[in-house]
Amino acid sequence: MARWDEILTLPVQNPPTPEFSASDIMWSRVEGWKDSMDRLALIPFSRVNDFVRGESNNKECPTRFHVEARRRRPPTMNCKPKVDGILEYILYWCSFGPDDYRKGGSVRPSRNSSTKRKTPAGRPHTKRGCICHFIVKRLIAEPSVALVIYNHDKHVDKIGKPCHGPMDNMAIGTKAMFAPYISDELRLQIMSLLCVGIPVETIMQRHTEMIEKQGGPSNRDGLLTHRYVRRLERKIRRSVYELDDDDAISINIWVENHQNHIFLYEDFSDKDTFIVGIQTDWQLQQMIQYGNRSLLASDSKFGTNKLKYPVHSLLVFDEQKNAIPVAWIITPNFSHGEAYRWMGALYDRVRTKDPTWQLGGFIIDDPFADVRTIRGNGGMELFEAFLEDFVDCAGFLDYFRALWFPRLGSWITMLRTTPLATTEVASAIESYHHLLKLRLLNEANERVYQRADWLVHKLGMKVHSYYWLDEYSGKDNFSRYWRSEWKSGPNPWQQGLQIPDSDVVVEGNCARVVCQKNKERSHVIVNPGSDLALCDCSWSRKGNICKHAIKSTKVFRQRGLAPPSLALFRYYQALANVVHCPPSDTLISDHAVAVAIFVRTQLDSLLDATNGNSSNRSTSKDPQSVIEPRESDVREGSIENDVCASQSQAECGDEVSDEQNDDLDRFVFKKRKSREASDEEGSPTATQITQPSETESSQATDLQEPLDRQENRAPKKSKSKEASDGGKANARQAKQPSETESRPAIDQQEPLHHRQENPAHKKTKSGGEETMAMQVMEPSETE
Repeated sequence: MARWDEILTLPVQNPPTPEFSASDIMWSRVEGWKDSMDRLALIPFSRVNDFVRGESNNKECPTRFHVEARRRRPPTMNCKPKVDGILEYILYWCSFGPDDYRKGGSVRPSRNSSTKRKTPAGRPHTKRGCICHFIVKRLIAEPSVALVIYNHDKHVDKIGKPCHGPMDNMAIGTKAMFAPYISDELRLQIMSLLCVGIPVETIMQRHTEMIEKQGGPSNRDGLLTHRYVRRLERKIRRSVYELDDDDAISINIWVENHQNHIFLYEDFSDKDTFIVGIQTDWQLQQMIQYGNRSLLASDSKFGTNKLKYPVHSLLVFDEQKNAIPVAWIITPNFSHGEAYRWMGALYDRVRTKDPTWQLGGFIIDDPFADVRTIRGNGGMELFEAFLEDFVDCAGFLDYFRALWFPRLGSWITMLRTTPLATTEVASAIESYHHLLKLRLLNEANERVYQRADWLVHKLGMKVHSYYWLDEYSGKDNFSRYWRSEWKSGPNPWQQGLQIPDSDVVVEGNCARVVCQKNKERSHVIVNPGSDLALCDCSWSRKGNICKHAIKSTKVFRQRGLAPPSLALFRYYQALANVVHCPPSDTLISDHAVAVAIFVRTQLDSLLDATNGNSSNRSTSKDPQSVIEPRESDVREGSIENDVCASQSQAECGDEVSDEQNDDLDRFVFKKRKSREASDEEGSPTATQITQPSETESSQATDLQEPLDRQENRAPKKSKSKEASDGGKANARQAKQPSETESRPAIDQQEPLHHRQENPAHKKTKSGGEETMAMQVMEPSETE
């Protein structure tokens, strides 16, 4: 018992790398059988395969370990379990042993009469008597822990000489210098190419050309044979999805045969519904690489009209902001609110692989997905005019009332209480959704859509191969076989950034963008500069965000003709709530401020890189110049003051009331031409943001604010007279401080009454109609 007491007190080691070997573990010496000392360590049982792959990829002696022996304890035991009892025993041996088929070598007599194994232990001609092996035991006392006993870690034969690898002189110039099988990366590449229809001869031709450019084989992958590729092609061709007439039984068989691709499986029961979670090793690697401290997006509405069970996709974004599926969850449509069932299993799987993995944010596309909200009626009156415009379209109105009316209240609540995703993220998700439709729903026989075994089979084989090839750098070598399912070119966001500014023409309330394929054509964008811009191109008519709308919005915001995006507006609103109503704990407050400063710095650098050379804009700006981020702070300063002034009466940390949220949601800015400042104020460049007229408000969205609320919240004004040909105006002027006086929005905790008494706020008079305006002044060089 002293031995097991010492073993169970050892630490469980979990290196934060995708694969790890014996050199990454601290080994302990414990007394073993016949007074020998065992070299052992404890690792998580779920990471045994990572340890096996790490040991196989040993650079000094590449090899492959196979299961030489395995024993499992039955699930039901009549006897009382012991402390040293084991649930599973696995013996891993180097594939160059233990038999020795070299001249003069020894072969176990039992191997000649043994039955054929499902997974062979290696080809006979590769056996060279290697004694390297280790034992894995899954203990009853700790089922989640694996005990690894590694006494023979040298790749030598019985007499102690190297028997394979670069250290063996007899292996030089033979296949024994390399691993006995090709790498998992090359096998996945060949399987993906075969699944999408690339011929075997083309694969071998491209591979041979690549090896010749490298100057010959440098590892086992350089010895790929035509026979091996043909065998993989035959395996794919003979694979079928219908393993049984009963769909449920067929799913069970498929899950049993693909345990490495499943992170969760539950059949129908009295309490829970059917659910299966698919994630391959490659998808897990992408989730760890691109999802760590980053965004994870949800696409939960694919196939709701055609498939028996809809596909819920989890996405990450690579360096080019392209969406990559890292998991597929298949479950009935009525169980969309049960995300807790698969979220925990997926999180544990990732954290087991990388204990340092953390999620930065989660983007949802359904307000009922994770937040159980009550159906509200707020904002329903805003859609009355919208429905009146489609009074002649009875079919559309029935669809809208049946599908979207029950969701409007929850959507409004979510939009008010949670941050909004950017247009770039929405464009990437739309592109993924379109590609998944092309790659999955392309069967001639649509009856297969009602079988779940067909769905999991095609997702795990063909669809997965397409997305792997999207990230494959050598896919251009197979361009002659490209079809509509292949991804080619950047997404609409990247395409929109490539359109030159000269191809965008402003025509009143619309914009016209020149077609990049045919310069004689152009596309008209309605409501440009808004997140709800519409274009007359085919991609936008399908309800997607097109490159023309993206480019027009970018140009409008650069020229000051449109306010910042709703996502940025919500960011500043949340920032104001944190600053002016900090939590009681100063440590949490300081951390929140530090994070906000970091995010602000990243946003500034991103905007500068996107807008070009912005260093020269501060000294040479005209009324149509680009709206800088610091101008956004000044424009939204009044909003932040109004929010926090009302919140100062309540406890710190309380949410904004519904009335304040309604006011903030209805607030809208509109840029007009700037006017020259008076002689007393110097001659700085100025921009004006005015409230829209009554005729304009009927065409605007639900983000407008009544004029009387603007007058009620107007700061204290001082009167001055100015000659003008226009009408009489009541204006608010907010002068932007100089660089030495300015500071980030998160540090501005100035009381509201100080800002109201600012002498920069003036009241100007002129003959004519009364309007409300707020003038944002740029500082001069002397200031």
